[in-house]
Amino acid sequence: MKYFVKFFVVTLMVFVCTHAIAEQKVAFLDMKHILNKSKAGKGAQDFLKKKFKENQKKFADKEIQLKKEENDLLQEKAGLTKEEYQKKATDLRKKVAGYQLERRASLEKLAEQRTEAKAQLLKKLDPILDSFISENKISLILDKKDVVKGDTQLDITEQIVEKLNKELPSINLN
Repeated sequence: MKYFVKFFVVTLMVFVCTHAIAEQKVAFLDMKHILNKSKAGKGAQDFLKKKFKENQKKFADKEIQLKKEENDLLQEKAGLTKEEYQKKATDLRKKVAGYQLERRASLEKLAEQRTEAKAQLLKKLDPILDSFISENKISLILDKKDVVKGDTQLDITEQIVEKLNKELPSINLN
């Protein structure tokens, strides 16, 4: 009788656990793909790349101008008094410091805009994922980078990109 009760309990546990596992539905998505290939993500990246290239050109031109001024000052050094040379050298150092400060501020602003764009995308993505989970009775969504191997039918990346494109066609970064 004792063995019969143990057998019954073990059998019951197996059926209950099997039923619980069968109800779990898992999906995965590629967050990097969503952030980079959605309309809003692409638009933000293009805007930031364009802004970066503009700034890079502007600062390259400014750097050439500062180097030219430095070379001119070195050529004039022989004809200037020590005080005049010191004054012009100090002015040039201030210009270089201003240039470096401006360049750093520009890069920080671009980084800030990039962070803001990502935050906006993620803010819009969260309710989309919530509705997708409830509509499809999904228990768990994983990022593709954390999945070693899986059935491609469980990949919901493109479906989420389509919904995100409808919800957020672009991001305003100005």
